[in-house]
Amino acid sequence: MQQCFSPGVGLLFKGFVAAAGVVGALSVAAAPQLPKDDSIVLERLPSKAADPAAAELKRLRAAASAAPESVDAAARLARRYFELAMAEGDPRYVGYAEAVLRRWPETASTPAELLVLQGLLRQYRHDFDRGLVDFDLALSSDPANTEALAWRAAILMVRADYAGARRECERLAEHSTALHATACAAYIEATTGQARRAHERLAAALAARSDVPPEFQVWVLTRLAEMAWRYGDPATADRHFRAALALGLDDNFLLAAYADFLLEQKRAGEVAALLKRWVRSDTLLLRLALAERALGLPEAAGHTRTLGERFAEASLRGERLHLQEEARYLLDLKGDAPAALAAAAENYQTQREPRDALVLLEAALAAREPAAAAPALKWLDETGFEGTRIREVAGKLKGMK
Repeated sequence: MQQCFSPGVGLLFKGFVAAAGVVGALSVAAAPQLPKDDSIVLERLPSKAADPAAAELKRLRAAASAAPESVDAAARLARRYFELAMAEGDPRYVGYAEAVLRRWPETASTPAELLVLQGLLRQYRHDFDRGLVDFDLALSSDPANTEALAWRAAILMVRADYAGARRECERLAEHSTALHATACAAYIEATTGQARRAHERLAAALAARSDVPPEFQVWVLTRLAEMAWRYGDPATADRHFRAALALGLDDNFLLAAYADFLLEQKRAGEVAALLKRWVRSDTLLLRLALAERALGLPEAAGHTRTLGERFAEASLRGERLHLQEEARYLLDLKGDAPAALAAAAENYQTQREPRDALVLLEAALAAREPAAAAPALKWLDETGFEGTRIREVAGKLKGMK
């Protein structure tokens, strides 16, 4: 979601998934360094000389450097960094964006656009409380800021505060298009036991528009795919996923969601082909390793080892941004159910998305500790969330003595 809903709530909810740990990150394999001078360059991200994104960043950096007090120049550069973090799953871009915005305080007098960007970066780092504060500050001066409203809804969804998210969607509907309003509401419906109805509403709203930006189309199609998957129509889910991929955009969330779908459908070979060039992203590397393990490929061992190193390094730095992925790594690649359960339970304290619930349920089942899954089971009962796999695991846990 860029610049007040164009391309729209789609990128907002990718921001929410990022906050929920679906968008992967690269853990830098180096000891922390504290430069004595801000001009010291510690590392440059790899790029090709003819890479349009690299050329664009160079131009945006030059503009921001030439006008250090320019809100517009800073906002354009910081937003582009954030977009790259979301597309490629590399959090170093978030650090660059934070550096760009550092000169502006997080107060009501700061331009709303910069406060929204601060909020995006906060939620990416799972600082949800401060992210909400930033969005509230932005809304205090710009009550119709649809980006802030949409991101508030996203964070509330992460926290399973569906009543709060609905209120934000209602506020959003006052200032946005019918498609965006439907997308916001349908996402909540699909998480609270109405996946088929949500799919029908959102599909109809998308079909009624012919001018939907590609980025938003990717989000809508991905969510439609997930909805169909939930209510048991894998053929329709696959069609939506493929339509999203056909748009040709790099989208970490789309790739992760489709890989999960393919793995559940026992189509590991397609996952290996889909993700072979995405080893820089922790979340995608996890799924690649799972596919390679299922296929009995020798690359699985090396990729599993790399993931372990990245999680260990992140822990040494005090980062706990990818506990959901770490729990899956511990459970499905290392076979350490107690450790996986500890990670999943810690993750579920702050992030209560369906994927967070599923990994907690699976880890509790593997560890034979049904009591540890009580929060996720309660969530499942209260929401009526659909999904064959999660219901199957929950049933086994409830039957365990």
